[in-house]
Amino acid sequence: MTSDLRRHGETGSAVRAAELIVSSARLRELSECSALLRRTRLRAEEIVKEARELLAEAERQGDPDRILALSVQLDEARRAYRKVVTAYVTICRRIREERQEIDQARMTLVRLSLTD
Repeated sequence: MTSDLRRHGETGSAVRAAELIVSSARLRELSECSALLRRTRLRAEEIVKEARELLAEAERQGDPDRILALSVQLDEARRAYRKVVTAYVTICRRIREERQEIDQARMTLVRLSLTD
């Protein structure tokens, strides 16, 4: 039984088929990372909300030491959330680019197979 790469007549089409396989694997990995970042982003949102609620409670109680400490914690939670969102947006962009590359590779393979 021959491999998928050997079925293609031209070296160029074999290389493109290999690139398609690698791109598909990369896309799966990126999708897994995206799912993890999505869950992390949701948890980070919860943490920011909880920190905001704790700060509001401290403000209602008029506890200046607690207000200061919770303000710092809220700022840290917001910074961490921004980092997670930035990473999530970046990986979503990379997934979109990878899908475009896969589509282009497939179209090239179709064109090459039509000319064989």
